[in-house]
Amino acid sequence: MSAADGLRYEVEDRVPGPVALGLGLQLAAMGINGAVLIPTIVFQAGGADELVLWAVFASVLACSVATILQGRRVGRIGAGYALPHVSSAIFIGVCAEALIQGGPGLLATLVVLSALAQAAFSARLSLLHRVLTPVITGTVVMLLPVTVMPILFGMLNELPPGAPVPAGPLSAAVTIVATLGIALRTRGTLRLWAPAIGILAGSVTGAAFGIYDTGLVADADWIGFPVGGPPALDVGFGPAFWGLLPAFLFVALVGTTKSVAVAVAAQRLSWRRPRAVDYRAVQRAVAAKGAGNLLAGLAGTMPNTLNVNAVAAIEVTGVAARRVGVAAGLVFLVLAFVPKALALILAIPGAVVAAAMAVIMATLFTVGMREVARSIGSNPRNGIIAGVSFWTGVACEFDMIFPAFFAEFAGGLLSSGLTTGGLVALLLTGLTARRKRRLRGTLDMAELPRIREFIQAFSARHGLAPVLDRLEAASEEALLTLLESREAAAAKEADGADETEGTPDDGRRELLLTASVEDDEAVLEFRVGAEDSDDLNLQDRLAWLEADTPAADVEQEISLRLLRHLASSVRHRQFHDVDILTLRVSAVPERESRQ
Repeated sequence: MSAADGLRYEVEDRVPGPVALGLGLQLAAMGINGAVLIPTIVFQAGGADELVLWAVFASVLACSVATILQGRRVGRIGAGYALPHVSSAIFIGVCAEALIQGGPGLLATLVVLSALAQAAFSARLSLLHRVLTPVITGTVVMLLPVTVMPILFGMLNELPPGAPVPAGPLSAAVTIVATLGIALRTRGTLRLWAPAIGILAGSVTGAAFGIYDTGLVADADWIGFPVGGPPALDVGFGPAFWGLLPAFLFVALVGTTKSVAVAVAAQRLSWRRPRAVDYRAVQRAVAAKGAGNLLAGLAGTMPNTLNVNAVAAIEVTGVAARRVGVAAGLVFLVLAFVPKALALILAIPGAVVAAAMAVIMATLFTVGMREVARSIGSNPRNGIIAGVSFWTGVACEFDMIFPAFFAEFAGGLLSSGLTTGGLVALLLTGLTARRKRRLRGTLDMAELPRIREFIQAFSARHGLAPVLDRLEAASEEALLTLLESREAAAAKEADGADETEGTPDDGRRELLLTASVEDDEAVLEFRVGAEDSDDLNLQDRLAWLEADTPAADVEQEISLRLLRHLASSVRHRQFHDVDILTLRVSAVPERESRQ
């Protein structure tokens, strides 16, 4: 059974209020430890113990704002999916070093600059589409549980002084058995509550052994505001700033890669009917992350990021509605100002939290595997890239290769399995990239003669004369399909637009055609300036045709059917600034391929 088969509420569905609130509480419970414990660890490691309470408050508040933005979507900020935020674990090392070398002011400045860098990555994500490929994002998602699991296993063994030895193992076992038992053996509404019931069962077991911290709950205030305030930004730009800035920017890029992977995985799980990935939503997800980190920097705490547990939670609960994400953000907002409620969650035994998180992370690993498997289907080399990158990341994470070297090189940045594995995947992907021939023009049928000349020269250079007719026909149908789609969108906008608005922006009609050969296939890529419209993805339209769903425009349907016949695969990626249509045409003549 696929994830879509078990999806009860997809992203646009209106979930009943009590269900949305309950699931929002679950998502908040899954992330609250990350939003609280990570900044606590960073500020204690950085020698700023007196700022821990403020950092935790600011972290939960920033996560709340970013989570609500993801669900509500304000303009080009927010994906429109249930994507809660937590503090970013990959920033632990650089943030602690910033506190040690320059104090909270330097940390705030570097976090603000990394947030601005993420906003820039969001605006030009289309330029990174060759880098942030499915094999890279899938490998990064697979490495996330690898980096987190050792921490979780360590938490399983943590017990308060004087606690009986069986308390931890039994509480963790009850949590895992309850969660898996409900998730695997039940259907309907009860399945939605599997993680929460598992945590509750484990907490009750822990309370019976006396390891649930009731004193923490009793001592906490009902309503509170931490003493202190945001630090002033350090704009001295001294040696410490310039020494740490490259590391912050690189980690921000790695974090963007991770966020892209999470946003892509969330989209694949959030619809009953399979859809092409909407990279405009991915851009908005990264923009919301940048906005959340800008708030975190100005407030003087560490950056936050998309919570990977939310993706796996969709598979466990079968609920992907955006209202659940908004509810989780509101829960974070309440928790920031209600220490008593926050203490109820913080008092949960560490073994229970670790057990529940371990189930979620194990499920997340399979999400990354599926992403990599899809990429291997289109290019067998991706299997080598994923395998080498993943195991390199594992080796570096557990200090299996040259630990002394990696501990010192680049400030220890490569001692992180996530960072090293991601870098290796980026490097290997870059090495396998082929040089492409380019043609610049405009989206107009008048360009067809130039395109034919370009295809003929490309075919002659690569020995593709036997399939020249198919390449020319595919490029012509692609041009025609893009043009018809653009004209249909323009006509739709013109119906409600003021006729005096003027002519369309010529920049939206710029065309860049690239051609290359990969694995016995000719790859044609059409890049066109994007219209600011919500027209349907061409890849989805082709899927509808395969399901015998008639198109609204007969001529457009004919072009799409011809395109599907001529090309072995069609991929349409829509960004806010550009549309990218990629065709793969078999370099083997049709007669030979049938034999």
